[in-house]
Amino acid sequence: MFHVEREIGGSAALPTELEPPAAAATVFGDRLDIARRYCAALATAGVERGLIGPREVPRLWDRHILNCAVVAELMPEGATVVDIGSGAGLPGIPLAIARPDLRITLVEPLLRRTVFLSEFIEAAGLDITVVRGRAEQSGVMKEAGGADIVTSRAVAPLAKLAQWSLPLLRDHGHMLALKGVSAAEELERDGESLAHAGAGKFEVLECGVGVLETPTVVISAERLPRAERAPRRRAEKEGSRRVGRSEGGMLRRGVERRRAGGK
Repeated sequence: MFHVEREIGGSAALPTELEPPAAAATVFGDRLDIARRYCAALATAGVERGLIGPREVPRLWDRHILNCAVVAELMPEGATVVDIGSGAGLPGIPLAIARPDLRITLVEPLLRRTVFLSEFIEAAGLDITVVRGRAEQSGVMKEAGGADIVTSRAVAPLAKLAQWSLPLLRDHGHMLALKGVSAAEELERDGESLAHAGAGKFEVLECGVGVLETPTVVISAERLPRAERAPRRRAEKEGSRRVGRSEGGMLRRGVERRRAGGK
């Protein structure tokens, strides 16, 4: 019988094929054992509960755990990080293991996932907050808002991520979206939507260069204060107001003419 309490976060022997690669010691240092326990939890309870596909198990280190952890190089000391749509804890848990100075909140709407997250966090002794809900909900924004950084991985297209991520950030905070090789094309497609949502200073960055065989690709965008947002957006709003006033005036004049019997 599968025993959740023993497996999740507890010390567990990994099969040979799941032993950490050399890069893991570089990334996690003296906290590598916690990362090993997380890998074991994903390979067992994560699969049984449908959080990780069985085919992903042989690739847990390279494609998932290390892929997420190296994004920590973009984060300043002591940053508050909100991971939206955290799922099985990616990228939030690897970040917390690699960087215990970070203050991390995992936001996830599904109960079975938040139960897994809470069980592992408690058993592993990690200082992470789990919030059940969707990023756009007022309760989540109240509890997790004002963050320095909002992360996401395999959650939604960039335009939608901006709508969910930017409201959770403080001014000049950063949205970090872990993406694949098509990141530049996605940014080109959705860059205007990011600007309209209040973001600026877009970049496509690589993390883990020289450490991972395949670096992690991240789209970074900064939440701009209203005063620093693109003037074009304000001009568009002013133009809309002028059009509205003009159309309103035409409507009023038309009503007055009809009342007078004119056309």
